[in-house]
Amino acid sequence: MAPSPTGEYHIGSMRTLLYNYAFAKKNGGQFVLRVEDTDRERFVEGALERALQAITDYGLSWDEGPEVGGPFAPYIQSQRLALYKKYALELVAQGHAYYCFCTKDRLEDMRKAQQEARLPTTKYDQRCLGLSPDEVHTNLARGLEYVIRLKVPSNTPIAYTDLFLGKIAFPSNDVEDQILLKSDGFPTYHLAVVVDDHLMEITHILRGSEWLASTPKHVLLYEYFGWEMPKTGHLPVLKEVGANKKMSKRFGDVAAAEFLKNGYLPEALLNFIMLLGWNPGTEQEIFSLKAFIDVFSLEHIHKTDLVAFDREKLLWFNGYYIRQLTDAALYAKVVAWAQRWNVSLADGAHDREYTLKVLALIKDRMKTLAAFTELSDYFYTTPKVDKSALASYGGAKWQDLLTGFASVFAAVEQTDWHKEALDHAAHTFIETAKYGTKEAFMTLRVAITGSTATPPLFDVLELVGKTKVLARLNALVLENSS
Repeated sequence: MAPSPTGEYHIGSMRTLLYNYAFAKKNGGQFVLRVEDTDRERFVEGALERALQAITDYGLSWDEGPEVGGPFAPYIQSQRLALYKKYALELVAQGHAYYCFCTKDRLEDMRKAQQEARLPTTKYDQRCLGLSPDEVHTNLARGLEYVIRLKVPSNTPIAYTDLFLGKIAFPSNDVEDQILLKSDGFPTYHLAVVVDDHLMEITHILRGSEWLASTPKHVLLYEYFGWEMPKTGHLPVLKEVGANKKMSKRFGDVAAAEFLKNGYLPEALLNFIMLLGWNPGTEQEIFSLKAFIDVFSLEHIHKTDLVAFDREKLLWFNGYYIRQLTDAALYAKVVAWAQRWNVSLADGAHDREYTLKVLALIKDRMKTLAAFTELSDYFYTTPKVDKSALASYGGAKWQDLLTGFASVFAAVEQTDWHKEALDHAAHTFIETAKYGTKEAFMTLRVAITGSTATPPLFDVLELVGKTKVLARLNALVLENSS
């Protein structure tokens, strides 16, 4: 896997990484991580460190690469520039590449002219391919800025066999004479990836299908160098549900780290992305990383361009994994998540024993760790109560109802403050006063929690405690009276 520090590490890249990782582990191979940082114009400070951290946070690691080393170090392309220049010059000497001295202005004018002529594609017009050796020598001697371009043959199909898509042939006339070495001495992706894959003895490459258009250039380079091309397969790109384009920030998170920040568990995320382009051939959906590696095979990769990233399904997975945790394990994860992402929890949430009881009540409703605050606020602080909600359930005299509940609960001894006793006392009161069950208990629920959807009401009352329950009821009645 080859993260590029040109932006935040994408969840689709994490899916691709996972498939490469599983394939390597399943087949007793080495999983190699290589940093492709040759695009200096789009370089983002800190992006590499954040990408490596995200990969680690998802519970994955690499056998060779940055920080761990390996037999083919360095694994950062910006530290391998002399190698790329050496191989680019080899191609020039063999007649498979050539110097190009065209200026940016000249290239821009050329592309505009091609667009105005409505050509199907815009590509370099090979002007410098016709330069004589003497002209090239003179230009170099004068110190003119140059790039080195790949020489693509005319009228020649460029074919290879994809691991998933089968045999594919590209008309060479549609392939541009790609820049291999830029004027700043940095290689383009195409030269660097081929050189490094060969030197690092890469045998298999699984990458997103957005790179399919680059493949004919790589096929040519392997042919020109006389090297065996790694077995290559292109995976379906992730899209939004109901869309026909790649995932978009307009619909939610796309960076791998953002999902963690928003309270998704790494094991749930891994399980979810396992199924984005691969299936086990059975109805099974829940996989640990080890179980996934054991059954992973290339034969079950989807042969399609796009796979839907179903955000609702991801929430389901995350909720499932949360429910499998013990209350103590969930508490540890909530606290660790809050510390990791600088999220403030309610003061009382640091009371472990009390919060374990809170989690026992709300766990089944939690779909993310971030939902903890929203679902538990009223256990720690007095909620803001919408009076219209009280009136919608309790009618015009909702305050009389709350006054009655306050009187009933005040009479319950502290030693008897548990859900069974509260349930009995409350039902006796509403039956005697002839209140309807829904009007009475929904009004009480809103008054104590500020919400219409909570865990079982009397479980909530027991945990909130007598003092806070009475204080909240009396405050609402007093506030309305004044």
